[in-house]
Amino acid sequence: MSDLLLVHGTCHGAWCFDRLLPELARLGVGARAIDLPGRDGSPTTLDAYAQAILAAATPGTILVGHSAGGYAITAAAEADPSRFAGLVYLCAYLPVAGQSLADMRRAGPSQPLLPAIRMAEDRQSFTIDPGLAPAAFYQDCSDDVAADAVARLCPQPVLPQQTPLWPRSAQLMPRHYIICESDQTIPPEYQARMAAILPAGCIHRLQSGHSPFLSMPGRLAALLAEIAGSITDPVG
Repeated sequence: MSDLLLVHGTCHGAWCFDRLLPELARLGVGARAIDLPGRDGSPTTLDAYAQAILAAATPGTILVGHSAGGYAITAAAEADPSRFAGLVYLCAYLPVAGQSLADMRRAGPSQPLLPAIRMAEDRQSFTIDPGLAPAAFYQDCSDDVAADAVARLCPQPVLPQQTPLWPRSAQLMPRHYIICESDQTIPPEYQARMAAILPAGCIHRLQSGHSPFLSMPGRLAALLAEIAGSITDPVG
């Protein structure tokens, strides 16, 4: 089975997968998580995200992108599709040609995250209001898990989320989407709309909020193992 490379979303880091990685290991699934550039709020680009993923990947890696990480994994697949066996979008933005993540966020039926965003004075990065972060990201997490996660949130550079993509190579790869049905960050109906371009067998559902790697890591690990197996051995 191919290894998984876990890619975080807005204001997060590799740390957010700390509860998921042991569950994947228990199922015999090799997995790693990386920090994307710019977690200190310094300027970076979507291409820098792609290059960081390429540097961390091994041949045949399956990329798993959470939330905004959907753009990062797509950019990496466009940069060098030969490196990857497939892409998994975990309640993530599935890029539409010519649109940035910010465009897609605005195109959704609602923007639940917007009230929690605090833009830096230079407008090059933003943070999430700590008082609103539990409701914004961790709807079904325990209070202690949510509090620990909030304390580890970091600034988010703006430019990668304002950069459009024109996916071509990524569209030819095995792609799966996990809809989180209780998500209050990216509306589940919007997730379903994005995922509708994929074959029905590549669309999966979890009864979870926006961060199942924290709220239900065992269930998410089992689903990712199933998806990885179907990508590695599609006829098995």
